[in-house]
Amino acid sequence: MPPLVEALATAGLWGGLALVAHTYVGFPVLLSRLARGRHQNANVYAPDSAELPAVDILLAVYNEEQVIEEKICSTFATSYPPEKLTFYIGSDNSQDGTNALVEQLAREYPRLRFRPFGQRTGKPGIMEALSLEATAPVLVLTDANVFFTPDTLYHLVKHFRNPAIGQVGGNILNPDHRQDGISGQEKAYLERENMIKYQEGVVWGSMIGAFGGCFAVRRSCYHPAPASFIVDDFFISMAVLQDGYQAINELAAVCHEDVSDKLPEEFRRKARISAGNFQNLVAFRRLLWPPWRGVSFAYWSHKVLRWLTPLLLLLMLLCNVVLVLRGGSWFYQLMLAGQVAAPALLLLDGALHRLGVHLRLLRFITHFYSMNGALLLGLWRFLGGVKTTVWEPTQRFQHKR
Repeated sequence: MPPLVEALATAGLWGGLALVAHTYVGFPVLLSRLARGRHQNANVYAPDSAELPAVDILLAVYNEEQVIEEKICSTFATSYPPEKLTFYIGSDNSQDGTNALVEQLAREYPRLRFRPFGQRTGKPGIMEALSLEATAPVLVLTDANVFFTPDTLYHLVKHFRNPAIGQVGGNILNPDHRQDGISGQEKAYLERENMIKYQEGVVWGSMIGAFGGCFAVRRSCYHPAPASFIVDDFFISMAVLQDGYQAINELAAVCHEDVSDKLPEEFRRKARISAGNFQNLVAFRRLLWPPWRGVSFAYWSHKVLRWLTPLLLLLMLLCNVVLVLRGGSWFYQLMLAGQVAAPALLLLDGALHRLGVHLRLLRFITHFYSMNGALLLGLWRFLGGVKTTVWEPTQRFQHKR
């Protein structure tokens, strides 16, 4: 084998490993150090300020009868001045009892506005239509399965006293998880993501993508996603940064999410989101350069490298095979064995799961590889062309608190 091929294989293996390690370990550690001693924006409205702005809340729903009543009630059970709130809900041709429930609750809550759509439109189309009806200077976008606490809206909106801030993300928590499913791993993942987003805002004012279930955006820098886009919340987030505004995450803006505990459901959801991520990667490619700029460095480190991790894992495997065939050392042979064995642990985890045995480490390995499998599937779908933006609600715990 030519020395050049061996050199390229070595570079590919170690380069890929370095990039994966950076996005999952190095970047969070570096970010934590950079954020140490820094503080969140202090130019905020007081809770009783007469200057608190009007807020319009936008929600697109499809077949959400199991959560919609709790969603509406939790939203209006707020410490924010009720006369400054309007809640807009658009139903994407729901076929269950969602429409009837919302119409019933609209009689109880006069500041609830409901618009049913007669055919499937997709979330971006629903949200754009609602945003055209809304008139407030601050918009709050949310999901049906995300329930506000009484102070959520205040903590989201208080930062807009600072004219440099264009977006504020909420702190979505998963209060419940089960040992036998993947909700525990989802809970740990989301808590870690919340902290990374908070620290990005503190260090650079560049939170890379608010959680779509709960965030506020200044109307003057709100750009609705194109109708063909799947992940509208990430588009809106990156458009804020592209306009030169700051985006931050507010940990005090706590809300709770009703989550899925089923691996197939999460895989389906993540594969769909993955296709949308690559749409946004193309749309906001200008934010990737220069890579040493704060927003660009965070975008590469937090999102892009993570989206490319399945390709990097495949590259590392291919390069390691080349090195072993070349007569590589026992270290490369051991590494190759680990690369092959790690995904195989998914089968072991599945077998133990059926026997009622749940090992936390195996659950995390399953979560990691299933997430990267979903990313790879999403990339494939993106390359083949996104066919539709309509969605199905994820099966969740669906319980009342």
